[in-house]
Amino acid sequence: MDYLQTKGRIFDIQRYSVHDGPGIRTIVFLKGCVLRCRWCCNPESQEYKIQTMKVLGEDKVIGRDVTVEEMIQVVEQDRPYYRRSGGGLTLSGGESLCQPEFARDLLRAAKERGINTALESMACAPFEVIEEILPYLDLYLMDMKHTNPAKHKEFTGRPNDLMMENARKVALSGKCKLIIRVPVIPTFNATVEEIQGIASFANTLPGVEQLHLLPYHRLGQDKYTGLGREYLMDGILPPTAEEMNTLKRAAEAVSSLHVQIGG
Repeated sequence: MDYLQTKGRIFDIQRYSVHDGPGIRTIVFLKGCVLRCRWCCNPESQEYKIQTMKVLGEDKVIGRDVTVEEMIQVVEQDRPYYRRSGGGLTLSGGESLCQPEFARDLLRAAKERGINTALESMACAPFEVIEEILPYLDLYLMDMKHTNPAKHKEFTGRPNDLMMENARKVALSGKCKLIIRVPVIPTFNATVEEIQGIASFANTLPGVEQLHLLPYHRLGQDKYTGLGREYLMDGILPPTAEEMNTLKRAAEAVSSLHVQIGG
């Protein structure tokens, strides 16, 4: 049972969530990310180091070290809700794959206790890292932001080649359900052509049946001020419901996927 002592660094736990996987879920947010997406709503997740952020004028420490054993005890508190709703544990971030041993072992602990598992991730890691996690994963919620490597790098700091390659490898493995999720960001990918490019690619992935379009929002904007950082999307408005429905229809026109807004 040594794996229960694996340590990780988290910055938040969200219980009773009805997003990021089926049913009622407990979401554990891990520190650290290799991307620097301009629209990131959790900028406090990007640095692995423990930080201080101003929240309502008060200093708040962001980040704490925990063990798998500590976390699985928290997750198990809501087992009755998981059982009735088909929910479970979701790992988010940041990018959970930046802490691969902790992510793997926490998912393993949940699976060994009969708890459904999900991972929200950009798949920005060597496939060997992902491969170790797949046996303990029921659902992979994989972000796919753009099909153009240059534009992807301009807005996130890295090209998308590795992520698209990993999407195909995860799909071909058949070891877990894979859903492709697209953050719809004005000025970046919120055009019919760009969304259709992602939908067309997702449609080629074996076993993938769903595409989720997640509209951009500005709920994390105040966090940048709290961290003393500039918000690079200032002045950019979220897409309207009409615009999102247009993109949904566009994705459906080039794929056989079930396309939904939100997820």
